[in-house]
Amino acid sequence: MADCVTKVELSICCENLLDKDVTSKSDPMCALHINVSENQWVEIDRTERVKNCLTPKFAKKFLIDYYFEQVQKLKFGIYDIDNKTIDLSDDDFLGELECTLGQIVSSRKLTRPLLLRNKRPAGKGTITIYAEEVKDNRVVNFEAQARKLDNKDFFGKSDPYLEFHKLTAEGRWQMVHRTEVIKNNLNPSWKPFKIPLRSLCNGDFDRNIKVDCYDYDNDGSHDLIGIFETNMTKLQDATYSSPAEFECINPKKKQKKKGYKNSGIVSFKLCKVVKEYTFLDYIMGGCQLNFIVGIDFTGSNGDPRSPNSLHYLNPSGFNEYQMAIWAVGAVIQDYDTDKLFPAFGFGAQIPPNWQVSHEFPLNFNLQNPFCGGVQGIIDAYRNCLPQVRLYGPTNFSPIINHVGRFAAAAAQQPKASQYYILLIITDGVITDLDETRQAIINAAKLPMSIIIIGVGGADFSAMEFLDGDDGVLKSPAGEPAIRDIVQFVPFRKFQNAPKEVLAQSVLAELPQQVVCYFNSRKLQPPNEPPS
Repeated sequence: MADCVTKVELSICCENLLDKDVTSKSDPMCALHINVSENQWVEIDRTERVKNCLTPKFAKKFLIDYYFEQVQKLKFGIYDIDNKTIDLSDDDFLGELECTLGQIVSSRKLTRPLLLRNKRPAGKGTITIYAEEVKDNRVVNFEAQARKLDNKDFFGKSDPYLEFHKLTAEGRWQMVHRTEVIKNNLNPSWKPFKIPLRSLCNGDFDRNIKVDCYDYDNDGSHDLIGIFETNMTKLQDATYSSPAEFECINPKKKQKKKGYKNSGIVSFKLCKVVKEYTFLDYIMGGCQLNFIVGIDFTGSNGDPRSPNSLHYLNPSGFNEYQMAIWAVGAVIQDYDTDKLFPAFGFGAQIPPNWQVSHEFPLNFNLQNPFCGGVQGIIDAYRNCLPQVRLYGPTNFSPIINHVGRFAAAAAQQPKASQYYILLIITDGVITDLDETRQAIINAAKLPMSIIIIGVGGADFSAMEFLDGDDGVLKSPAGEPAIRDIVQFVPFRKFQNAPKEVLAQSVLAELPQQVVCYFNSRKLQPPNEPPS
């Protein structure tokens, strides 16, 4: 199961509700249902009842775990409550809205007409849903050094590192950060580091923080040099000219030694609280996720007219290419306002000259390669197949570089307004591996990510190599990728699972990739979300 990205708080208000009470106005209440399977909805919460009101603003908020990589279908039902039973079937129904959590957060404020169960409008009734992320996204940037630390090693000097602990509500110390180890140095300067303010002290500047200084040992028996306690109120005054300094005290030495002063001084030159934007800050602040598809039309897929071909258009179902497009596209489409997606093919001979192309639009319109929605991509793919000849080789770099040109233009913008997601669906062994490695190294510097889904039963070891999970991808010349932007999965691994599981697997890392890119460049969302 993917990690929950965050929690979202939803506020609800309505206008022009149907009036179901004869002598007074309706007494509305909102019930929230979540979709758990095809036609099965489960109620997870409800608001208070607002008496005699056709324009209620509900005080009770809904708190929901938000997962980017899932399509989370929600249903908001409005009822006129005139009795004390919990069952809603005996209350008058005033209308409902079905939507996804993705639609709500990408709009930040979503207003829609309420519908009756026959899908007709519920009079002039509307519902408005406001979304807000529940978070404290402040982090503390530290620069720390120490001097005259005790030497704990017989051969050489101590190898010091710091551990930061926060005091929990139960009164115990919980470690929240460990610095790097500085080898063989009694006067170390650690690299700058950051700790989320929530982790360090729950946002309470007067809550105690304990710092332990240890001498690192390879066998795990690290020796305590000394400890001190402080809080953010004291730390935040630190400056280069006037550092915040603390004596490291070793309790055992203090007990044993007369005239013991300390085991060294730890000095903070910087302790600065800054705001770091989250994925939802960018999405709610107007950042667009642009979805582009690249489809492999090489000969190894097999003759599309044969039922054994990966491109065979089964009259009674989808092939693996179509299923992969739907699985990923269904999630991403909620975050793209115009729902127009460029779709390309590669590795085919195309009319009229039958030249091999590695970046041809599925609709054959170079000026306008866009397809309307995910269904538009599927339709363009079906129309394209009979008009091309499957050929080869399997070259990825042209389409990666093609999308990279759009991402490079977006990178010139002063705010975090565009991010590109390229989905490549392929059946096999990549031919231009060196060129593709270089293209990915270049793309890692741009606002884009690449998802590769392998269909069929080929050897996908080269694809695993491009996904930098096991180590940093390097260009042929040895240049390392500045961030990991490729996610590869073989389709067959998920062929017997619900399509949602494939989407969760390939999209789970995407929010962090978006945040990593924009935060590293200190780019703000186009419309600053409310703090």
